[in-house]
Amino acid sequence: MKLKQLTLALLEECDECKPRHAQMREEDREPDFFSEVKPYADRVHAMIADWKSEAERWIGAERPKYVRMPQIDNAADMMTQFVVQSFYKGTGKKRFYQSIQSVQYTLKIVLEALEEGKADGIDEEKEDGQ
Repeated sequence: MKLKQLTLALLEECDECKPRHAQMREEDREPDFFSEVKPYADRVHAMIADWKSEAERWIGAERPKYVRMPQIDNAADMMTQFVVQSFYKGTGKKRFYQSIQSVQYTLKIVLEALEEGKADGIDEEKEDGQ
């Protein structure tokens, strides 16, 4: 999967975390870790790891103006946490929502930088033939 597709997929995952958290609070229940949380988290965590790796390669090759590796690391770490936290009613709402907003911002900045560069990652050649 290319960086743009991964970024869009992670944005969708961010959007799914808020309603899941609200539903768990409403239902007032604890999820079964091994049947509900772990399979979902494993899938998303793998996607996050792929995104981080692709972003690192892209940053090294393209040197986008407003995206740096610490932002990518930070977003990946936060998302790894809040994906799991979204299943638990005891998760503090304010910090949880702020983490999601922060990650969404970083993901959108990556998308904008990809659009600006007119390339989806490092697979395509530059237009001027370099």
